Parts: sequence; structure tokens; C-alpha cells
Amino acid sequence: MIHVSWYEARAYCRWAGRRLTCELEWEVAAAGEPLPDGSGLAPVKRRYPWGDAPPTPDHANLDGGALGPIDVGALPAGDSAFGCRQMLGNVWEWTDSVFQPYPGFTPHMYADYSQPQFGKTRVLRGGAWATRERLIRNTWRNYYGPERNDVFAGFRTCAP
Repeated sequence: MIHVSWYEARAYCRWAGRRLTCELEWEVAAAGEPLPDGSGLAPVKRRYPWGDAPPTPDHANLDGGALGPIDVGALPAGDSAFGCRQMLGNVWEWTDSVFQPYPGFTPHMYADYSQPQFGKTRVLRGGAWATRERLIRNTWRNYYGPERNDVFAGFRTCAP
């Protein structure tokens, strides 16, 4: 599903008895690795859900090659350590998080770029089918107003 606003994604979640992930949950699912005994998270972060190797068409739907989203069950080579599929590419994913600066953020010469949007917009993660593979990584974030349904955005749900 694509061209979904944050409001529409939240409405679906309420209807389905689910919820949107928060930004932290999304990043752990995409970049985290469990400890071998399963007791927590390893102190490393993957650059991409599948590891540190650059993206290929087997990992993610990027660069506009498919001219749109593909089936969510496709591309198992791109799975995260937690088995989450298509965390990068296909559609931007709305999170339940408000766009805020990361700890330690200081505005630089482009202070008017993202800073005015803090607290007003919602975070999207993962990139979309049109995102260039040279730009994508697990830590890339985007933000839009929750009413926007004109971007290549969809959503991922999780248990309440």
C-alpha cells in the first residue's frame, strides 16, 4: 500500500487492533542484532538490515527499477537479523514518532531546513522504491506532516 497518510495508517491500526512502530523500534528491527543467547541486543548496528554489504536488487526495491512497490514477501535476501523484510526501499514507513532532533544535534548553516519541523511532523523510515541506493542506510530518516498522502509512504504494524 502506498500514498497513505499518517492519519490513515493510525486509523487502520485502530481498526486492526495493532499499532505503528515507534522510530526506535523500527531502527532496532532494521539495524539491531540479537545476542547469541537471545538475552538482549549486541553492541553493533548494521548499516543495512541484511548486514554491511551495499544494496543490490536482491536486497531492496530501490533506484526506481520496478517503477513502483513490489510484493512485501519478495526479497528475502534483504531480511534483517530479526526476520523483518523490506525495511529499506519499497515504501517509506510511517512511525508513531514525532520528528525531533537526535541527542546532541546542533543546527548548522542550514538551520532552517529541518529544525522548524521539530515537533510538528512525523517520522518516516526506510526509503521508497524511487530512493537512490547510494543514499539509503538504516539510519536515514524523513519527515512529513501527518496529513500528507502524496509521498511514497506506507506503514508497518506491530502488536499493541
